[in-house]
Amino acid sequence: MLTKADDYPIHQTADPIAYVGTSDRNFYDRYFFNGYSRDGETYFAAAFGTYPNRSVMDSALSVVRRGRQYVVRASRRLGFERMDTRVGPLSVEVVEPLRQLRLRVGANPHGIAADLLFTARAGVIEEPRFHQRVNGRVFMDSTRLTQHGEWRGSLSVEGETIDLDPTHWWGSRDRSWGVRPVGERETGGAGGPMQFFWLWAPSNFEDLCTHFDVNEYADGSRWHEEGMIAAVGGQPESAAKVAYRLEFAKGTRHARQAEVILTAKNGEEHAITLTPLYNFYMHGIGYGHPTWGHGMYVGDDVVSGESWPLSEVDQQIPTNLHIQAVCEAKLGKRRGIGILEQLIIGPHAPSGFRELLDFA
Repeated sequence: MLTKADDYPIHQTADPIAYVGTSDRNFYDRYFFNGYSRDGETYFAAAFGTYPNRSVMDSALSVVRRGRQYVVRASRRLGFERMDTRVGPLSVEVVEPLRQLRLRVGANPHGIAADLLFTARAGVIEEPRFHQRVNGRVFMDSTRLTQHGEWRGSLSVEGETIDLDPTHWWGSRDRSWGVRPVGERETGGAGGPMQFFWLWAPSNFEDLCTHFDVNEYADGSRWHEEGMIAAVGGQPESAAKVAYRLEFAKGTRHARQAEVILTAKNGEEHAITLTPLYNFYMHGIGYGHPTWGHGMYVGDDVVSGESWPLSEVDQQIPTNLHIQAVCEAKLGKRRGIGILEQLIIGPHAPSGFRELLDFA
């Protein structure tokens, strides 16, 4: 099956671009965006994914505004034309690769509309390859790029239109592709204990962008880590060493305070204090959602939406474990803003967790 993408010199196998280089049903190819006003008052995030071996394409945009989280989401049958990056009212357009992308949400009955342009504040970060096996089978094998940016355009929520000015609206995006668990949970086989520890923290300052992420085993040893520092307008430089400290909110697996320490190659330490303002719940854009999880088939062309008050969220319910905490960021005299993404399931000795779901 030939498609528009086949006219570009980008092939990696002898197959047309419509067919990926693995038969693993969990292969995915995804965009993620987030954005926040510098005062932290409003936050949004969007996800857009294709799952060629499931024949599903899905997308969602979710906004936190005045203590409430709003969601509009859509899903459709993928077909073969992966250059068509539209799902229901949502679409993504690459304006200038690795620099500018456009995110739109058209008319829909769920109270959210958007026409937003992301422009890079610094060069793109290629995070180290994610590769992990569980019980001998590949659980994750993917590449991710991360980039800090600024936003301009308009965002409407429940009839209120917000104008985004790049001097007041920052954020980040990522692109990832490869294999990781998507769709319905697989059954059969001997299985094994569930454990996953993940922190991901891009932050924006007036003159500087920082990034940090780790994956750890139950004993605290790491199977993935990265730290980056970039001057605005410049290229990221990898940290020689990364570390973190977390203080958990009682009765949760979410940080009430965090510190990220990035040690530059010249030995200089950059200690970034992250103070959460509120949580954004990632199931709003499909992560772990029981019905609208990434790659789940919900129909050939379906649009949905919902909203809920943040004050009523039970943080011990498993679907609420995965969050991006919107954080005030401090680095010496610098004052900025960023997020601390957290997903902690199962035991993690450094955090004091011994079971699948015990809490601080």
